[in-house]
This record gives sequence, structure tokens and C-alpha cells, in this order.
Amino acid sequence: MLVDSHCHLDFPDFAAERDAVVARALAAGVGRMVTICTRVRRFAQVLEVTEAYPEVFCSVGTHPHNAGEEVGITADELVALSTHPKVVAIGEAGLDYHYDKAPRDAQAAGLRTHIEAARRTGLPLVIHARSADDDMIAILEDEAGKGAFPFVLHCFSSGAALAAAGVRLGGYVSFSGILTFRNSEELRDIAREVPLDRLLVETDAPYLAPVPHRGKRNEPAFVRHTASVLASVHGVDDARMEAATTENFFRLFSKMPPVVKAS
Repeated sequence: MLVDSHCHLDFPDFAAERDAVVARALAAGVGRMVTICTRVRRFAQVLEVTEAYPEVFCSVGTHPHNAGEEVGITADELVALSTHPKVVAIGEAGLDYHYDKAPRDAQAAGLRTHIEAARRTGLPLVIHARSADDDMIAILEDEAGKGAFPFVLHCFSSGAALAAAGVRLGGYVSFSGILTFRNSEELRDIAREVPLDRLLVETDAPYLAPVPHRGKRNEPAFVRHTASVLASVHGVDDARMEAATTENFFRLFSKMPPVVKAS
């Protein structure tokens, strides 16, 4: 079984055929999907999607693009919302200096609030990091000094120093379809240095469809292509990478109920 550890099934891109998208994922052997919250004020919409499918779970949090809109979100609120049985993660939160859609101080404050919620709940924090490596490393190191918290650097496209810091601090590194792109050799070199027991795969659907679907709308079924490239990078077969990333997922997303195999 494979897991898509990060997608956005609540987005309008899937509204017309969400049932079919989930069905194709299951047919492709993707047995769990986590649809990621980007605005706490729209969490009800995310939750509604998860309640329609036994295999779909979610997070609760504020994307850094929206940090300026949700400056009043507290760790207490995140903790309270996370008690729902379908919520298995906090986030996504983080720093995005590429688009700078929210003030950087609001992004940093939001990230620290989400870290507190992850520390208190034991749920993994889904971290978005883009063009902000130095500040991200500094915040992670500072917050780790206050107490450990589980986390994943999602859709990793940053530098080797951030990947190494994430692993050193006990985190995981998740790779998306970007890993499969022809011009991503540097990213594949970074992925090669991440230990096998710290790797995850994701789609970030509807974005970043992997080769051979690049340029199309992404969907959870396509995560298999990323896992296959990651296997090649690590010099293992597809089955080994599938097993490793799924085991890693359930270790990190520890609230996720196990898959019960039919007898």
C-alpha cells in the first residue's frame, strides 16, 4: 500500500469528480490520503470531505499564504479542533518568502503557534517551506530547544541544509512530483541523503503532477510515480520504497488508524 501524505481534495479542482478521484487512488493501491487544511476558518469544508470517504483524513491549520488573514488563531483552538477523529495532523504552516503573500512576521508567529499545537497534541506538524531556509532552520532549532515536536517538511524543494536540519531534529522529509522533473537532479541528490526511515511521498494535488503526467491536474493515484523515482534514487526496488514510506507515514501520523486487511 502507498499513502498520499499531502493533497487538497477539498479544492474546487476536484469538486466535479471527487468520488472518481478517490476511487482511482484506491485502485492504484493508495490506501490512505491526507487532505490538508489551508485555512482554519474553512476547516469545516475540509472535514466534510474526510467524512465522505473512510480512507481520507485531514489536518487543521493555516497555510503561510493565509497567515495574515488568521493572525488570531491560537494553539488552544488548533488543539480543540484536532480532537476530531479524522484529524491526524496540524498545519500546513510555515514560511513562504517566494510569494510573500502574508507578512513575514505573521508567517513566523503562525508557525510557532502551530508548533505549540503539535507539541501539545503529539500530532505531526506539516511544514511548508519555500525560499526561507535560514529562517526555517532557526525557528525549528529554537522551538526544538523548548521541547520536541513531530513534523514533516512537506513537498521538499529547499536546500540540503534544511533537509539535514529536519532529519537532525527528528523530522521527516516528504517528496512530491517535483522529484520526477528532468531538471530536479539537485533535489534527487538531496533525497538520496535522507535516511530511508525518514522519507515520505505525496502529491500536493492538484499541483505538481509527476512525470509522465506533468502539466496535468495532479491526483493521489499519481503518487506511485514519485515513489518509484525515489526508489531509484535510493537504489531499492519499488516495493521496498512503498513499504518504507508507508511504515514511516504510520509512525509519524500515529493517530491514523491502521489498515485492516480483509481475511
